[in-house]
Parts: sequence; C-alpha cells; structure tokens
Amino acid sequence: MSLFPCEAVKYEGPGSKNPLSFKHYNAGEVVAGKTMSEWFRFGCAYWHTMRGTGADPFGSGTASHPWDDGTESITNAQNRARVFFDFIDKVGIDYYCFHDRDVAPECATLSESNKALDAVADVLEEEQKRTGKKLLWGTACLFVHPRYQQGAATSPNAQVYAYAAAQVKKAMEVTHRLGGEGYTFWGGREGYTTLLNTNMKRELDHLARFLHMAVDYKKEIGFKGQFYIEPKPQEPTTHQYDSDSAACLNFLREYDLLEHFKLNIETNHATLAGHTMEHELTVAYEAGALGSIDANMGTPNVGWDTDQFPTDLYLTTQTMLVLMKMGGFTTGGLNFDAKRRRESWEPVDLVHAHVVGMDAFARGLKTAAAIRADGRIDQFIAERYKTWDSGVGAEVEAGKTTLAGLEQYALANPEPMVASGRQEMIEGLLNEFI
Repeated sequence: MSLFPCEAVKYEGPGSKNPLSFKHYNAGEVVAGKTMSEWFRFGCAYWHTMRGTGADPFGSGTASHPWDDGTESITNAQNRARVFFDFIDKVGIDYYCFHDRDVAPECATLSESNKALDAVADVLEEEQKRTGKKLLWGTACLFVHPRYQQGAATSPNAQVYAYAAAQVKKAMEVTHRLGGEGYTFWGGREGYTTLLNTNMKRELDHLARFLHMAVDYKKEIGFKGQFYIEPKPQEPTTHQYDSDSAACLNFLREYDLLEHFKLNIETNHATLAGHTMEHELTVAYEAGALGSIDANMGTPNVGWDTDQFPTDLYLTTQTMLVLMKMGGFTTGGLNFDAKRRRESWEPVDLVHAHVVGMDAFARGLKTAAAIRADGRIDQFIAERYKTWDSGVGAEVEAGKTTLAGLEQYALANPEPMVASGRQEMIEGLLNEFI
C-alpha cells in the first residue's frame, strides 16, 4: 500500500483545480522538436525526499516519515528504497540521484558500510528493473561524518584522504553497477575556514590528484558515465575551492582535467556565489562544460542554502533559454535538489512540491521556446554586435591585426558612437512572454 495518499499524478491542463495534477507538464508533448520528458530528464534527490527532516539552524525536524522505523538498520534502508520508487513512479519522474550514506547506513567500519551499501543496492537494482527508472548520478557523502570536518580530498590528514578515496571508489562501483549515467563530486568541505592554518597549494594539488585517480579507476572498471563537479562558494566552509563555474573551470584547466569533467550547476549555489543561475549556466555552456542541473532556488535575503523547490517562472525560463541554446542535455538532467518547507511536513507535500516544480519548468520551456521562435531578442543581440561582423571587428576576431594596427585605425576614424543597450526594452520583451 502506498504511503502517499494520492493517485498517480496526471496531466489535466491549465484549467484543472486539482493540486495533485499537472497543469503544464505533459511528458509526451513535443516542444521545439523534443518531448518535455526529453528536454528535462527530471531527477529526484533521494537525500531530501526520503531523508530530509525539515530541520533548520534553529529547530529540529518536523517532517513525517511513515516509511521509517526509527532505526539505522539495513532492513529499514531497504524498505525506504522501495517506498522511494513508489514515490517517483507516482509523480512520473524517470531518474533519481543519491549519496551513498543517504541510501545506506554508515556502520562501525568501512567494510561494514560497504556491505550495507551493497545490500541496499540490491533493492535499488530490483526496483529499477521493476519500474524502468534510471540512476542519473551517484555520489559519496564526504562532508557529514566528523572525520571530514576539515575536508576529504583536501584534508590536512592523509589517513582521512585515504578513507575518502576508498569511499568514492565504492560509490563509483555501485553507481556503475546500477547503470548510472554520471557521477558527481561535490566538495562539501573542500575549502578552508581561515588561511592562517591552510596550505592552499598543497590542498589543491591533493584534490587534483584525487580526481585523476578517480578518472583512472573509471577507465579501469569500464564506467562510461559523465563526471561532474558541482560548484558552491561557501557554507559550511568560509570558502570552498569549487566556488563557482569559473573557479571550477580554472581548476580543471590548470590540472589537466577538463576533458574528463563537466559541471553540475545548482541554482541556490549560484545565488550564494553572488551570481544568477543564468550566469553560471552560461559560463559553463560557453566552455562546453554544462553537464547537468540541480534544480532549486533560494531566498536571496537568507544567508544559507535553503534548497527551495523552483517556482519562479523567470528563473525556469532563463534556465531553459540556456539549455535550449545548448540543444538539450547530452548527459545529465534536471535533478530536484530541493526540500519541502519546514511547515510542509506531511508526505503528500512531497508530491505537491515536485508537481509544482515540474509545472514551473514546463512553463519555462514553453516560454523559452516562444522567445526563440519570436527571434526579436536574438535579432537585437546580433544587431548590437554587428561591428564585429566586418571591417576592423572581423579582423580582430580573425587574429589579423595588432595593437599598432588598431592604433592607426583609431587615429584615422572619428570618435565611436555607441548605440543604446536598450535594457528596459529587452526586459519588457521578456515580460511579454511571461
């Protein structure tokens, strides 16, 4: 019997008043040459959905978890996994993501923890076969246990580093076994609190060596999934080395890792970095490194990672504009790394939250497709940069001029006249569609 008191969620259209129905997300509907399910490749985050308690920095958890018996037993973890697949089947999500320590308990020894993970992976494999659901990506939790208080792959302690490597090795093996389409490295504590006690160069060298060893092992076991780095600027550390898209790309280039990694961009991490999601996606896309997306949003005036379900139609439209420019996902998907609010404590609120997020992205897709078909924004941008299409601009882009040549051009021509950027007009064009 389902622990979620509702039927399977169906598309009922914009006129429906049923809160447990899709108003805009219609999986098989074709938009700009792809079905909605193909554009989004929606994923469900196991950690928030099945393990999120609703706790915040000022209070304990409120969430009801009728699927848990209150223990950290392997049997409880296996039963929880079965409930999870019932949930994603009910809401029509095709993919999921997990941390090793969210699906299976941490035991007294690494060997016992590995056996526990294998036992839960047995159930995950059974449920994937039963439902047809797929693993979008897996990862290792290298930030909760006290051993990782000062980092994992950047720990000042070599024994901690070795333990983290062993944990990643096992998580990669399980991800490979489950047919995972990717593996994510999130450096939850790969950074520093103060530089007074930190050898930054040594820590970055160690992190790069860690990732090179992971690349080597990926080849050794024949894992074909994509590797991802997930940027985040701070929290819990004062500064994390994977602080934003540009920092990650710089690190990957410096240590000769870029060919092996793409980025998994999260909205709330972008805002914590002082950027927009559109900016972070664009930086990754322009570098050919946009791989996957953690779909959520934050409250800008709150100083931590609130991981809210995405409901902002400007956000989903801007996200889809970048994704459509890329032609859609080739490796990753839209993983709802989001949690229901502390006040939304009933199991059915998990259904509400995912339905609202999926509908928000469906509207964003349709709006983005309409903007691209209209063409006025693209036309304005092309016109704004037209001086680069011929003459001195084209020579610069082709590498056919020098500083001296540009000086001669500037001396021989009148003061440049710069056209208006028409920001308010462009913002108004976006509003026409939303």
